[in-house]
Parts: sequence; structure tokens; C-alpha cells
Amino acid sequence: MEKIENIELKFLTIQDYQELKEAMIEAYSNLPNSFWKHREIDTLIKEFPEGQVVIKVNGEIAGCALSIIVQYSEFEENHSYREITGNYTFKTHTNDGDVLYGIDVFIKSEYRGLRLGRRLYDYRKELCENLNLRGIAFGGRIPNYHKFADTLTPKQYIDKVRMKEIYDPVLNFQLSNDFHPARILKGYLEGDKASKEYAVLLEWDNVYYEKPKKKAATIKKVVRLGLVQWQMRNYKDLEGLLQQVEFFIDAVSGYRCDFALFPEFFNAPLMAEYNHLSEPAAIRELSSFTAAIRDRFSELSISYNINIISGSMPEIVDGVLYNVGYLCKRDGTVERYEKIHVTPDEAKVWGMQGGSHIQTFDTDCGKIGVLICYDVEFPELSRLLADDGMDLLFVPFLTDTQNGYSRVRNCAQARAIENECYVAIAGSVGNLPKVHNMDIQFAQSMVFTPCDFAFPANGIKAEATPNTEMILVVDVDIDLLRELNTFGSVRNLRDRRKDIFELKKISK
Repeated sequence: MEKIENIELKFLTIQDYQELKEAMIEAYSNLPNSFWKHREIDTLIKEFPEGQVVIKVNGEIAGCALSIIVQYSEFEENHSYREITGNYTFKTHTNDGDVLYGIDVFIKSEYRGLRLGRRLYDYRKELCENLNLRGIAFGGRIPNYHKFADTLTPKQYIDKVRMKEIYDPVLNFQLSNDFHPARILKGYLEGDKASKEYAVLLEWDNVYYEKPKKKAATIKKVVRLGLVQWQMRNYKDLEGLLQQVEFFIDAVSGYRCDFALFPEFFNAPLMAEYNHLSEPAAIRELSSFTAAIRDRFSELSISYNINIISGSMPEIVDGVLYNVGYLCKRDGTVERYEKIHVTPDEAKVWGMQGGSHIQTFDTDCGKIGVLICYDVEFPELSRLLADDGMDLLFVPFLTDTQNGYSRVRNCAQARAIENECYVAIAGSVGNLPKVHNMDIQFAQSMVFTPCDFAFPANGIKAEATPNTEMILVVDVDIDLLRELNTFGSVRNLRDRRKDIFELKKISK
């Protein structure tokens, strides 16, 4: 091979046809009628020019990739090469389709080993993303199968290729390029004796695909979080506390935040008026403010155009004391979440009981979850939320000492890694000398990320100054999570051994 001076990816033109024909004959020397006719290439170029590309080395064709767009539901099950191409007329191509279907791809033998094929596949992936298609599919040949056909079924052969027990030049290449086998296609390509006319339907999923919406709404991909590191202080009454709440909501809204996160029991200063009562009686008096605070949060979420996670507050339901919070959306809807695991102190001092309902919440920024303080120390809860599609986990917390804070912080960071999501934690600082069982607070609000190349190496997106009243404003990119889910250095969600264990939620 002569010295390489230039490699370029170019759109195929009809003027390239004669050279393309010669390259195809060389690349497919073991297949009969292994080249496309002039009228067929001309049709492909006219119908879908951006789908037809060649790689040229020193100005000469070294490889080619041909593609069409199809409505995949019409071909998703068993089909042949003749059927997918409309008997080689390409009438199956439609600009209204949802999947890019690979018709052909090859590299001339003298240029193999230069990873030129990867360039062609990378182009297809970028094209798929730019056109907002669901993914890529094609029937992949298994040219070494004829050597094992007497002893292995096609499925057994593919399994052994995947386990690296058998080498198949085509299938190994596809698998290394993130394509996954969907099914066996029998009688796919007429005359393909090497594959016994079998093919593997290979698919690649576009993680950035957005299903067309019928209403004027969109899910934001870059989400701005506003964390409130709340200073505990005495308030004259409920209105005084709500004025401080509105101050912070006004502040984070001014930075165009999509979410405001408040800490656990941020309203505890209102218990100062009940210090003459026992701790269980005082917390129950505090619960009498919860409905009014919830309603005010909802009003503020609408007027300031921001989704608010209200931290948590005590609430009595059928005589039972719970630790709950509310997601107040900017569209006016309100949803409730509850603390599943109460701490020994909450149970012993206040007589509080754990809730039983856990769920994700749909927002205009995607699916979110909320775990109150101690709950983040139980990995099963966040895993259930991740299985339901959660991208953002909010953790309002209240810790009195640094060791208590460290438990919440370290567990929250672990949840970000193992669930491939963002985790935002917000707590209270300062002290309340006039409120029993709420003397001191220690906090440092933070946003954690997974640990991979697209994220901070230490998994910390941003952090507040410890024990200082302030807000923390942070942007997080949801698309980076989609990419991590599929292409991460490790894939904690995908690689779970569900064949030996399972996690499920028990309905009540």
C-alpha cells in the first residue's frame, strides 16, 4: 500500500460509480453479483444523498456505506435483504421513517486494519442523531458460520462469537461498535453461502432520540438546580418564615433555575413557641403549619416559574406522624413524597413512623426522585427510582454533627455513581437554642455526578461553603447521562446480574 497522504469522508456521487463498482467487486469477491447497478446507485443518491458516503484514501475509494430510512415497525420482525430494499428499488425508503437501515458497508482489503470502517459507522451514528431517528439497524453477515454449521445453530454460533470463543470478522467488528444482536434472520441474503444465508439483525439505539410530541412541550436537556443552604434562625411567626422562603425562591428564580431544593425540617424554628410542651407534642403542633406552607410553596412555584422541592415537614395522617415533603411544579400540580426510614431519634423522641410509598415524578425536566435524608443511606430505594427512569435525585437533609453529615454525603455520592444520575443534597446550618431536639446543624450542600470522562473526575459538580447560609446554582446535562448509560467506561445499571438477583417494590 502506498503512503497515505490524505483520508477524507465524502458524499457519494454518480460520477464515482465506475470506481465504486470495481471496489465492490474486489471487496465481495466471494459473493455472486456483488455490485450495485448504475441505476440503483443513482436512485439511492437521489432519494437520500446524505445516507451515501465513501472514504477516499489519496483520492481513491477505499470504502463505502449506503443507507436508507425505513419505518421500522414494518420490518422489525423477520425480513430479507430483498424485502428491506423493496426488491432493490429502495421504494422502502421514507423520510418519515424512524430508523436508519444499513444497506451496505465495505472496506477494500488493502485498506483493512486502518479503522476506516469505524469512521463510516461513526458517520452513520452522527447522521442518525442529527435526523432524530430511533437508531440504526441492518442484517449482519456471519461469514465464518459455514465452518461450524454442522455442529452449531446460528444462535449458538453468535453466543460463542460474543464470548470470544469463535472469531467472525464481520460480527466481531459490529459488536465492538456498540451494535447488539436483536434476532436471527433466516434466508436473508440470497447466495451468501458462507453465512448459509443467515444474518444477524443488529441494532444501535440513539440515546438522544426524542419521540415527536403532539403538544407544545419539551423536556429540557440542560437543567439548572438551585440549592438553598438554609440558616436556622428564630421567626416571629409563620409569615416571617415564608418571607425568608420567598427571598430564596426569588433569588434562585432570578438565575433562571428549574428547581429549588429546601432542606429537611427547614420549618423547625416555628417549634420555638411550643418549647414548653414535650417534644412529641411540639412536633405535632409544628405539623399544623404543613398544609399552609405547602399551599404557599405551590403559589410561589407558579408565580416564580420554578419547580420547588419543599424539603420536608411533619404531617399527621389518621393520627400517625410522618416526615413528608411536596414537589410543587410550576404548572400548578403538587405531588407528595415521604420519608421511608425514620431515624432512631425521630422514632424515639417524636414517635414518628416511616412511610411506605416511593415513586418517581414526571417534570418538564425529566423524571426525578426525592429521598429524605436517612433514606439515601439505603441503596435499594434509589435503585428502584433509577429502574423507573430517574435522572435527578434530590436529597433534603438535616444533620447535627459532621459524622452524621458524612453519612449522608458519602451515601449520596455513591447513589450518583451506582445509579448513573445526578444527586443534589441540601441541608440547614446554624443552631436553634430555643427548640428542643434541634440544637445544632452541620451542612454542606452539593451536587454529585457519576465518575466518568464527561463528568468531574471526583464526581463533585459543585459544593457550597460548609455551615454558611447561601444558595448553590448548578447546571447539569441530562444528555451526558444518556451517553454514559450506553458508552460509559463502566455501566452500573446495564451490567447488573439480574440472572442471580432482583429488586422489586412490594405493592401495598
